[in-house]
Amino acid sequence: MFFLTVLLFSYPQMSQQRQKITANGKEMLPNPKLELVQGTLNVVMKQNVTLSCLSEPGSPPVRYTLFKLNQQVSALNSSDSSPALFPLTISSASDVGEYKCKAEYSHTTGGKYSNSLTFTFTEPISKPVLSSPTSQAKPGQNVTLSCFSENGSLPITYQFFKGKKSISLPKETQKREAAVIFLFINSLSDFGTYKCKAKNRFPNTTKYSNAFNFTLAEERSHSQPLIISLGLILLLLIIGFALAIPFFLIPLYKAKKFKSARPSTGLTPTVNAEESENEVIYSEIEPVKPEEEYINFSVIRREEDKAGKRACSTVYSKVLIRD
Repeated sequence: MFFLTVLLFSYPQMSQQRQKITANGKEMLPNPKLELVQGTLNVVMKQNVTLSCLSEPGSPPVRYTLFKLNQQVSALNSSDSSPALFPLTISSASDVGEYKCKAEYSHTTGGKYSNSLTFTFTEPISKPVLSSPTSQAKPGQNVTLSCFSENGSLPITYQFFKGKKSISLPKETQKREAAVIFLFINSLSDFGTYKCKAKNRFPNTTKYSNAFNFTLAEERSHSQPLIISLGLILLLLIIGFALAIPFFLIPLYKAKKFKSARPSTGLTPTVNAEESENEVIYSEIEPVKPEEEYINFSVIRREEDKAGKRACSTVYSKVLIRD
Protein backbone atom coordinates (compact mmCIF):
# COMPACT_ATOMS: atom_id res chain seq x y z
CA MET A 1 0.00 0.00 0.00
CA PHE A 2 2.82 2.33 0.84
CA PHE A 3 4.52 1.50 -2.45
CA LEU A 4 1.41 2.41 -4.43
CA THR A 5 1.12 5.73 -2.63
CA VAL A 6 4.72 6.64 -3.48
CA LEU A 7 4.18 5.59 -7.08
CA LEU A 8 1.14 7.79 -7.43
CA PHE A 9 2.97 10.85 -6.12
CA SER A 10 6.05 10.27 -8.25
CA TYR A 11 4.13 9.68 -11.49
CA PRO A 12 3.48 13.39 -12.33
CA GLN A 13 7.15 14.20 -11.85
CA MET A 14 8.15 11.35 -14.12
CA SER A 15 5.67 12.59 -16.75
CA GLN A 16 7.13 16.09 -16.67
CA GLN A 17 10.62 14.71 -17.13
CA ARG A 18 9.45 12.72 -20.13
CA GLN A 19 7.92 15.85 -21.68
CA LYS A 20 11.34 17.53 -21.49
CA ILE A 21 12.90 14.81 -23.60
CA THR A 22 12.74 15.30 -27.38
CA ALA A 23 12.76 12.62 -30.04
CA ASN A 24 16.56 12.75 -30.31
CA GLY A 25 17.07 12.54 -26.56
CA LYS A 26 17.58 16.26 -25.82
CA GLU A 27 15.64 18.29 -23.31
CA MET A 28 12.96 20.57 -24.59
CA LEU A 29 13.92 24.25 -24.38
CA PRO A 30 12.02 26.52 -22.00
CA ASN A 31 10.85 29.92 -23.21
CA PRO A 32 13.85 32.19 -23.75
CA LYS A 33 14.19 35.59 -22.10
CA LEU A 34 14.79 38.73 -24.14
CA GLU A 35 16.61 41.57 -22.36
CA LEU A 36 18.02 44.98 -23.21
CA VAL A 37 21.70 45.10 -22.27
CA GLN A 38 22.68 48.37 -23.98
CA GLY A 39 20.72 51.54 -24.62
CA THR A 40 17.14 52.44 -23.74
CA LEU A 41 13.72 51.51 -25.04
CA ASN A 42 13.04 55.17 -25.76
CA VAL A 43 15.45 55.66 -28.61
CA VAL A 44 16.58 58.52 -30.80
CA MET A 45 17.80 58.53 -34.37
CA LYS A 46 21.14 56.75 -34.96
CA GLN A 47 21.11 55.22 -31.48
CA ASN A 48 22.82 51.86 -30.88
CA VAL A 49 21.13 49.22 -28.73
CA THR A 50 21.87 45.58 -27.90
CA LEU A 51 19.42 42.76 -27.12
CA SER A 52 20.27 39.43 -25.49
CA CYS A 53 18.30 36.20 -25.82
CA LEU A 54 18.88 33.15 -23.60
CA SER A 55 16.98 29.95 -22.91
CA GLU A 56 18.11 28.22 -19.73
CA PRO A 57 18.54 25.52 -18.81
CA GLY A 58 19.09 24.14 -22.28
CA SER A 59 21.59 21.81 -23.88
CA PRO A 60 23.73 23.54 -26.53
CA PRO A 61 23.91 24.11 -29.38
CA VAL A 62 20.82 26.35 -29.56
CA ARG A 63 19.72 28.55 -32.45
CA TYR A 64 18.36 32.00 -31.52
CA THR A 65 16.38 34.10 -33.98
CA LEU A 66 15.37 37.74 -33.45
CA PHE A 67 12.08 38.97 -34.92
CA LYS A 68 10.54 42.42 -35.32
CA LEU A 69 6.83 41.70 -35.37
CA ASN A 70 6.76 38.70 -37.75
CA GLN A 71 9.85 39.64 -39.77
CA GLN A 72 13.19 37.96 -39.09
CA VAL A 73 15.95 40.41 -38.21
CA SER A 74 18.93 38.20 -37.31
CA ALA A 75 19.84 34.63 -36.24
CA LEU A 76 22.72 33.20 -34.18
CA ASN A 77 23.86 29.73 -33.12
CA SER A 78 25.08 29.41 -29.54
CA SER A 79 27.49 26.55 -28.83
CA ASP A 80 27.52 27.12 -25.09
CA SER A 81 25.24 28.41 -22.37
CA SER A 82 25.99 32.09 -23.07
CA PRO A 83 23.18 34.31 -24.39
CA ALA A 84 22.93 35.40 -28.00
CA LEU A 85 23.61 39.13 -28.45
CA PHE A 86 21.87 41.14 -31.18
CA PRO A 87 23.29 44.66 -31.75
CA LEU A 88 20.91 47.07 -33.49
CA THR A 89 21.11 50.62 -34.83
CA ILE A 90 17.91 52.68 -34.88
CA SER A 91 18.39 54.43 -38.19
CA SER A 92 14.76 55.18 -39.10
CA ALA A 93 11.22 55.10 -37.76
CA SER A 94 10.79 51.60 -39.20
CA ASP A 95 13.34 50.26 -36.70
CA VAL A 96 11.13 50.97 -33.71
CA GLY A 97 8.39 48.60 -32.60
CA GLU A 98 8.02 45.21 -30.91
CA TYR A 99 10.88 42.66 -30.86
CA LYS A 100 10.87 38.97 -29.82
CA CYS A 101 13.34 36.11 -30.00
CA LYS A 102 12.90 32.42 -30.64
CA ALA A 103 15.01 29.55 -29.27
CA GLU A 104 15.17 26.11 -30.89
CA TYR A 105 17.48 23.16 -31.29
CA SER A 106 19.12 22.63 -34.64
CA HIS A 107 17.46 20.23 -37.04
CA THR A 108 14.18 20.36 -35.11
CA THR A 109 10.87 21.95 -35.75
CA GLY A 110 9.01 24.30 -33.45
CA GLY A 111 10.72 26.29 -30.76
CA LYS A 112 9.83 28.66 -27.96
CA TYR A 113 9.30 32.42 -28.12
CA SER A 114 10.44 34.95 -25.56
CA ASN A 115 8.80 37.97 -24.03
CA SER A 116 8.56 41.11 -26.15
CA LEU A 117 10.42 44.43 -25.92
CA THR A 118 9.11 47.55 -27.67
CA PHE A 119 11.24 50.44 -28.83
CA THR A 120 9.62 53.87 -29.14
CA PHE A 121 11.09 56.78 -31.03
CA THR A 122 11.83 59.83 -28.90
CA GLU A 123 11.81 63.34 -30.41
CA PRO A 124 13.27 66.33 -28.56
CA ILE A 125 10.72 68.88 -27.41
CA SER A 126 10.44 72.44 -28.69
CA LYS A 127 10.57 75.51 -26.47
CA PRO A 128 7.30 75.71 -24.53
CA VAL A 129 5.05 78.78 -24.69
CA LEU A 130 3.61 80.25 -21.50
CA SER A 131 0.38 82.23 -21.95
CA SER A 132 -2.78 83.39 -20.19
CA PRO A 133 -6.22 84.55 -21.38
CA THR A 134 -5.58 87.89 -19.67
CA SER A 135 -2.48 89.96 -19.10
CA GLN A 136 -4.06 92.32 -16.55
CA ALA A 137 -5.27 91.41 -13.09
CA LYS A 138 -6.04 92.96 -9.75
CA PRO A 139 -5.83 91.68 -6.16
CA GLY A 140 -8.59 89.20 -5.39
CA GLN A 141 -8.79 87.86 -8.97
CA ASN A 142 -8.33 84.28 -10.22
CA VAL A 143 -6.12 83.81 -13.28
CA THR A 144 -4.86 80.85 -15.33
CA LEU A 145 -1.52 79.99 -16.90
CA SER A 146 -1.00 77.42 -19.65
CA CYS A 147 2.26 75.88 -20.83
CA PHE A 148 2.48 74.07 -24.17
CA SER A 149 5.29 72.54 -26.24
CA GLU A 150 4.19 72.01 -29.83
CA ASN A 151 6.77 69.38 -30.80
CA GLY A 152 8.27 66.47 -28.90
CA SER A 153 7.59 62.85 -28.12
CA LEU A 154 4.93 62.08 -25.55
CA PRO A 155 4.61 62.01 -22.63
CA ILE A 156 5.74 65.54 -21.77
CA THR A 157 6.19 66.78 -18.21
CA TYR A 158 5.49 70.45 -17.39
CA GLN A 159 6.28 72.47 -14.28
CA PHE A 160 5.51 76.13 -13.41
CA PHE A 161 7.73 78.67 -11.64
CA LYS A 162 7.46 82.17 -10.21
CA GLY A 163 10.95 83.54 -10.44
CA LYS A 164 13.10 80.57 -9.42
CA LYS A 165 10.51 79.09 -7.06
CA SER A 166 8.36 76.16 -8.15
CA ILE A 167 4.64 76.83 -7.76
CA SER A 168 3.31 73.48 -9.02
CA LEU A 169 4.04 69.78 -9.01
CA PRO A 170 5.26 68.23 -12.28
CA LYS A 171 2.30 67.64 -14.61
CA GLU A 172 2.68 64.81 -17.15
CA THR A 173 0.53 64.91 -20.28
CA GLN A 174 -0.10 61.80 -22.37
CA LYS A 175 -1.81 63.82 -25.11
CA ARG A 176 -0.80 66.80 -27.22
CA GLU A 177 -2.32 69.34 -24.86
CA ALA A 178 -1.24 72.20 -22.63
CA ALA A 179 -0.70 71.97 -18.90
CA VAL A 180 -2.85 74.52 -17.01
CA ILE A 181 -2.67 75.88 -13.47
CA PHE A 182 -4.99 78.26 -11.62
CA LEU A 183 -3.61 81.13 -9.56
CA PHE A 184 -5.15 83.53 -7.06
CA ILE A 185 -3.75 87.06 -7.14
CA ASN A 186 -3.73 87.85 -3.46
CA SER A 187 -1.50 90.92 -3.33
CA LEU A 188 0.92 93.02 -5.37
CA SER A 189 3.68 90.51 -4.63
CA ASP A 190 1.94 88.06 -6.95
CA PHE A 191 2.66 90.36 -9.91
CA GLY A 192 5.99 88.76 -10.71
CA THR A 193 7.70 86.92 -13.55
CA TYR A 194 6.32 83.47 -14.34
CA LYS A 195 7.92 80.70 -16.40
CA CYS A 196 7.42 77.00 -17.11
CA LYS A 197 9.68 74.18 -18.19
CA ALA A 198 9.00 71.10 -20.29
CA LYS A 199 10.85 67.83 -20.72
CA ASN A 200 10.29 64.35 -22.12
CA ARG A 201 12.25 61.11 -22.26
CA PHE A 202 14.72 62.46 -24.77
CA PRO A 203 18.01 62.79 -22.88
CA ASN A 204 18.98 66.30 -21.73
CA THR A 205 16.03 68.08 -23.30
CA THR A 206 14.64 70.27 -20.50
CA LYS A 207 13.59 73.61 -21.99
CA TYR A 208 12.21 76.78 -20.39
CA SER A 209 9.45 78.98 -21.73
CA ASN A 210 9.20 82.70 -22.26
CA ALA A 211 8.65 84.99 -19.27
CA PHE A 212 5.11 86.14 -18.53
CA ASN A 213 4.07 89.05 -16.30
CA PHE A 214 0.67 90.14 -15.08
CA THR A 215 0.11 93.90 -14.99
CA LEU A 216 -2.12 95.70 -12.51
CA ALA A 217 -5.53 96.52 -14.02
CA GLU A 218 -6.51 100.19 -13.70
CA GLU A 219 -9.61 100.97 -11.66
CA ARG A 220 -12.35 102.57 -13.73
CA SER A 221 -13.73 105.85 -12.36
CA HIS A 222 -17.47 106.48 -11.94
CA SER A 223 -17.34 109.38 -14.42
CA GLN A 224 -16.42 107.13 -17.34
CA PRO A 225 -19.98 105.78 -17.91
CA LEU A 226 -21.32 109.37 -17.83
CA ILE A 227 -18.74 110.51 -20.38
CA ILE A 228 -19.62 107.59 -22.63
CA SER A 229 -23.34 108.37 -22.37
CA LEU A 230 -22.80 112.05 -23.21
CA GLY A 231 -20.67 111.07 -26.16
CA LEU A 232 -23.40 108.81 -27.50
CA ILE A 233 -26.04 111.54 -27.09
CA LEU A 234 -23.84 114.04 -28.95
CA LEU A 235 -23.27 111.52 -31.71
CA LEU A 236 -27.02 110.96 -32.09
CA LEU A 237 -27.63 114.74 -32.28
CA ILE A 238 -25.02 115.09 -35.01
CA ILE A 239 -26.57 112.25 -37.00
CA GLY A 240 -30.06 113.77 -36.60
CA PHE A 241 -28.87 117.18 -37.73
CA ALA A 242 -27.14 115.64 -40.75
CA LEU A 243 -30.36 113.86 -41.72
CA ALA A 244 -32.45 117.02 -41.28
CA ILE A 245 -30.37 119.07 -43.71
CA PRO A 246 -31.55 117.44 -46.99
CA PHE A 247 -35.14 116.89 -45.84
CA PHE A 248 -36.04 120.09 -43.99
CA LEU A 249 -33.46 122.84 -44.04
CA ILE A 250 -32.62 122.86 -47.74
CA PRO A 251 -36.30 122.92 -48.93
CA LEU A 252 -37.10 125.64 -46.40
CA TYR A 253 -34.14 127.72 -47.54
CA LYS A 254 -35.13 127.40 -51.21
CA ALA A 255 -38.71 128.43 -50.46
CA LYS A 256 -37.57 131.56 -48.61
CA LYS A 257 -35.11 132.44 -51.35
CA PHE A 258 -37.77 132.07 -54.06
CA LYS A 259 -40.23 134.20 -52.12
CA SER A 260 -37.69 136.97 -51.55
CA ALA A 261 -36.70 136.97 -55.25
CA ARG A 262 -40.25 137.90 -56.46
CA PRO A 263 -40.95 141.69 -57.07
CA SER A 264 -43.03 143.31 -54.36
CA THR A 265 -45.21 145.37 -56.84
CA GLY A 266 -46.64 144.95 -60.30
CA LEU A 267 -46.39 141.18 -60.38
CA THR A 268 -49.33 139.30 -61.72
CA PRO A 269 -48.92 135.58 -61.98
CA THR A 270 -50.35 134.22 -65.17
CA VAL A 271 -50.88 130.82 -66.66
CA ASN A 272 -50.59 130.07 -70.33
CA ALA A 273 -54.08 129.36 -71.62
CA GLU A 274 -52.87 127.43 -74.60
CA GLU A 275 -51.91 123.79 -74.21
CA SER A 276 -48.33 124.16 -75.27
CA GLU A 277 -44.92 123.60 -73.81
CA ASN A 278 -44.58 127.31 -72.95
CA GLU A 279 -45.22 128.44 -69.41
CA VAL A 280 -45.86 132.03 -68.37
CA ILE A 281 -44.22 132.79 -65.06
CA TYR A 282 -45.50 136.34 -64.36
CA SER A 283 -46.11 139.66 -66.04
CA GLU A 284 -45.07 143.10 -64.97
CA ILE A 285 -47.43 146.06 -65.63
CA GLU A 286 -45.97 149.50 -65.53
CA PRO A 287 -48.05 152.18 -63.86
CA VAL A 288 -50.18 154.26 -66.27
CA LYS A 289 -49.71 157.95 -66.39
CA PRO A 290 -52.77 160.16 -67.07
CA GLU A 291 -51.37 161.46 -70.34
CA GLU A 292 -50.43 158.01 -71.69
CA GLU A 293 -52.75 155.92 -73.79
CA TYR A 294 -50.82 152.65 -73.65
CA ILE A 295 -49.72 150.25 -70.91
CA ASN A 296 -46.32 148.65 -71.17
CA PHE A 297 -45.98 145.19 -69.70
CA SER A 298 -43.59 142.31 -70.00
CA VAL A 299 -44.15 138.54 -69.87
CA ILE A 300 -41.51 135.98 -68.87
CA ARG A 301 -41.94 132.66 -70.61
CA ARG A 302 -40.26 129.39 -69.81
CA GLU A 303 -40.01 127.36 -72.96
CA GLU A 304 -38.85 123.88 -73.75
CA ASP A 305 -37.45 122.97 -77.16
CA LYS A 306 -37.61 119.63 -78.92
CA ALA A 307 -34.42 118.45 -77.27
CA GLY A 308 -36.02 118.85 -73.86
CA LYS A 309 -33.98 121.88 -72.88
CA ARG A 310 -35.72 124.66 -71.02
CA ALA A 311 -35.08 128.39 -71.48
CA CYS A 312 -36.60 131.64 -70.29
CA SER A 313 -37.53 134.58 -72.52
CA THR A 314 -39.13 137.94 -71.89
CA VAL A 315 -41.79 139.38 -74.22
CA TYR A 316 -42.52 143.10 -74.07
CA SER A 317 -45.98 144.33 -75.16
CA LYS A 318 -47.93 147.57 -75.24
CA VAL A 319 -51.73 147.65 -74.83
CA LEU A 320 -54.02 150.57 -75.89
CA ILE A 321 -56.28 151.63 -73.05
CA ARG A 322 -58.04 154.66 -74.68
CA ASP A 323 -60.01 155.07 -77.85
